[in-house]
This record gives sequence, structure tokens and C-alpha cells, in this order.
Amino acid sequence: MDGAVTRPPSRADFRFFLAHKVRYVELDTQGIVFNAHYLTWYDEAVSDYIRAAGWDYQAEVKASGADFHVVRGLVEYKVAIGRAARLEIGARATRIGRSSIAFQPAVFPAGGDSLLATGEIVWVLTDQATRRPTPIPDRLRELLTAFEGRDFTAPG
Repeated sequence: MDGAVTRPPSRADFRFFLAHKVRYVELDTQGIVFNAHYLTWYDEAVSDYIRAAGWDYQAEVKASGADFHVVRGLVEYKVAIGRAARLEIGARATRIGRSSIAFQPAVFPAGGDSLLATGEIVWVLTDQATRRPTPIPDRLRELLTAFEGRDFTAPG
């Protein structure tokens, strides 16, 4: 998502999905999902994804005094989505840096393979007292490595 040419994600690229049914309130005057709602879906999917990987978000924030801040939110629209559409929002970690994690969300029809939207969410872990970046805990890196079955210490 950083400008490099990559293939669009497929449903098979994701281990985690969040089910969602489009509500009337999420539509714009054209009868399709208003753009800002995609970021809400992405945020919810990414948050549930790291919990599914075993990270107790609230307990970790309380214990460490560090919390994540979104520093990048990107949406790429592929197909317009209308009212009552049943969706599954996939989420996966794509990169873990020193103090940041990049996630790729992707929207598919429930049970379907057609990519409706994708994007990128980047979180930076920040010490809440100083508002300065702080290193990603080894435990979180290990949980995401095990959940995704890939080595996040290797480039790419």
C-alpha cells in the first residue's frame, strides 16, 4: 500500500473475518455505503483481529501505559456496496516494525471471493505519558507471528 505494486488481496490471504450487515444509517444519498464507514469497519476488524490472536488489549494498555494510535488509514474502493449487504471484513498484519504494525483490511461479500474494498491501517505504539513511540512488545510480535504463521522479523 506504500506505492509498491502488489497483487490485490484474496479471501484466502486472511485467517480472520468480522461479519457485518450494512445498515441504512451507513448509506449516503446515492444509496451506497458512505466512505467514512469503511474506516470504522477496518478499525473494528483490526481490533478484533488482535484479540483473536490472543492480545488482551485493555489489560495491556492498563499494565504498560502504552496504547496504539492510528497514523495511517487508507481505503481503496473496488465495488459499491449497498443496503443490507452481508459482508465479511478480513484483517491481517502485514508488517511489524520497531514501534508500528501495518494491517491490511479487505471487504468481501459474506462467503464470497469478490474483493469489494481494501486498504491499510498503521498503528504506532505510544507511551501515553510522553506521547512518544515505544517498542512493540515481544509477546505481541510472537502472538501475531503464531496467528499468521509467518515470520515478522524477516523483511516484507
